[in-house]
This record gives sequence, C-alpha cells and structure tokens, in this order.
Amino acid sequence: MAKFAVVLPAAGKSRRFADKNYKKPFAPLAGRAVWMHSAERFVNRDDVVQVILIVAAEDREEFNRKFSANVAILGIQVVEGGSERSDSVERALAVVSDEVQFIAIHDAARPCIADKSIDAVFAAAQRDGAAILATPVSGTLKRTDAGHKIVQTVDRTQLWEAQTPQVFSRPLLLDAYARRAGGQVTDDAQLVEQLGKSVTVVPGSAMNRKITTREDLKLAEQLMKIMPKSQKKGFAHPFANDDLWR
Repeated sequence: MAKFAVVLPAAGKSRRFADKNYKKPFAPLAGRAVWMHSAERFVNRDDVVQVILIVAAEDREEFNRKFSANVAILGIQVVEGGSERSDSVERALAVVSDEVQFIAIHDAARPCIADKSIDAVFAAAQRDGAAILATPVSGTLKRTDAGHKIVQTVDRTQLWEAQTPQVFSRPLLLDAYARRAGGQVTDDAQLVEQLGKSVTVVPGSAMNRKITTREDLKLAEQLMKIMPKSQKKGFAHPFANDDLWR
C-alpha cells in the first residue's frame, strides 16, 4: 500500500470571510472547527501516515490554547506558515516523513470532501504521478475590459475549476518546489505544470467547495447534514462546551 502525507494549509488571512472573531479554518461548523472536519477525512485512512496542518505564526499561540488537545488526539503535526501560500506549503514539505511516497495538499477550508473523491484522486496519483480534483465549468464565462464591459464570451469547453486534494508523487512535488521561481502561483498543480509534467484531472463534486465567505459556511452546514460521517479517532473536540475560537 502506498503511503501518503496530507498537508492542510490554514495560514491565510481570511479577508473575504469578514468575521471579527474567526478566520475561516477555525470557525465553528457543526460543533467543531472547520479544519477538524477536513482533517478527520484523512487521519483514519490506512494509506495516510502523516497529516500536517499549517497555521499562521500570528495565530499559533491562540491555536495552541484552543486546539492543542485536538492536535494530540488526532496525531497531527502543526507548522507555521510563510508570507504566501506556496511558502507555507514549502515549510510543511520540509517535515514530511521519509516513508511517504505521495503528498496530498488539501485546503483546510474544504470540509465537505467525500471519501470516494479522496479514493479516486489518490488512485489517479498513484497511476499517473500527479492528479487533482476539479469540476467542469458549467456557467457562461465573460471576459471584460477595465470598465466591466464584455469583450468576449469564453468557450468553456474543456475548462475545469480546480479543487483539492491535489496529489503528487513525493519526488515530483519536491522538485517542483525546489525549482519554483519568483512570483506566486494559485495552486500546487501550476508548479508541476511549469516543469512540463502532466497532471490528471479527476472529476470532483460541487459539494467540495472552499469556504471563502460567511455564506459558504452556511451552505457547508447544510451539506454536513447529508454527508456520510467519517469515523473519528477519539474525540476531535474534547471540550464540547468550549468556545472554539473567540
């Protein structure tokens, strides 16, 4: 059985979430912080031997105060992020265990990932070396000028909206990060693409949406009611009446 590490970035600024009490990975969702729901989808898998959560340095003290028991129970490593997302992921890659053969990067703010989607993208990565979840673009796309006037209707044929997990063989991902130049990329697959390597797209689900705004959180609450429950390792939230982060 191939061995996977899962990296969960949670070090962003959450500007669009616009909540004075919470950043989006730490907001309460169905009784637990958003990041816990994401982590729980991976910690009990037989093929996952390591889960690494990335938090911002500015959040580390408060995170430890609120979630140190959860981290210990779930067996998760925590690292501090950098100035940009790719800097944060690179720090997590530095602590990946030597036994790991594949590395998956999954947004901590995507709590509604289904087990069958993880199975599918893990299998594709083992077969092809690099794979991501994505959904085909279904809406009509318009390109505008600076004044918001339409200049083109974009052909959506073969266009996909990328999701996570994005999964890569360890040597390929480490090589992609070692060669990354200046400028920021929007996802990890882009770094692999820049090496001239192919990345397989695995059809995902619209349910696997990233929480960006408060409205997304409300939708995730409804999705949680119909999703199959992941089996928990111990108690993900040992202090049931505690205020998660406020």
